[in-house]
Amino acid sequence: MSVVTLKHWNDLSIGTGQPLAVIAGINVLENLELALKVGTELKAICADLGLPYVFKASFDKANRSSIHSYRGPGLEAGLAILAEVKKALDVPIATDLHEPAQAEPVAAVADIVQIPAFLCRQTDLIVATARATAARGGIMHVKKAQFIAPWDCKNIITKAREAAPDLQVVLCERGSSFGYNNLVVDMLAIGEMQRLGVPVTIDATHAVQLPGADPRTAGASTGGRREGVPIIAKAAIASGADGVFLEFHPEPDKALCDAPSCLALDDARGLLTTLKALHAAVRA
Repeated sequence: MSVVTLKHWNDLSIGTGQPLAVIAGINVLENLELALKVGTELKAICADLGLPYVFKASFDKANRSSIHSYRGPGLEAGLAILAEVKKALDVPIATDLHEPAQAEPVAAVADIVQIPAFLCRQTDLIVATARATAARGGIMHVKKAQFIAPWDCKNIITKAREAAPDLQVVLCERGSSFGYNNLVVDMLAIGEMQRLGVPVTIDATHAVQLPGADPRTAGASTGGRREGVPIIAKAAIASGADGVFLEFHPEPDKALCDAPSCLALDDARGLLTTLKALHAAVRA
């Protein structure tokens, strides 16, 4: 196990002996007002609880089930919104990317640059992101693919650090494919990935997805089990996870992406309070 640190943010650290890290926000950027509303509330909650906070939002969801699904404002407009949130709220930013050419502009804004699960074996993307992120002292947050074993993440870490030896890496558990249209989370995977020498987070939001199984759209979008998010989050923290990745919305059913999986913003304080207590109990 190890610790990674954002030096530009009061040495915000994730890993062994550190407070529970909270990477949370909205699934995809809808507008600046919503981003500021959610970010302001989550920052205040984490400040009250003494938890390090990173605002998360995607500028583009490039892997939507349907070509007609909302993807976000795109790279240029999305990064502008994220930069405004970063400045207005004085918080670090996490966002994901999909193509090697996006690495430099994204790393210039985001302090934590995220590799989507489906893309974690894409060598060109890993190399470009590793170099751009390391050059700015950021952290590369890699979601474990739904189709690989936790110990196979060693190859991702090795590949990234061969490209950028000083790179800071965090792995993220987000469930594994279990037959058709279903995911399960093996809590033993958290410890397995930590044994690779990196901190590990839990993406409780996407772990409850039902890929391609939203009854509202007859399979044209991904379904989810919102009520399972707290269960997965609590189980993962009890299993030793170093941080939690969550997505919220003031009106979850109206979210433009992955509505069945995101939590109500009003539920954030209660859940994070519980997760902090669990984290403290496990580390004690």
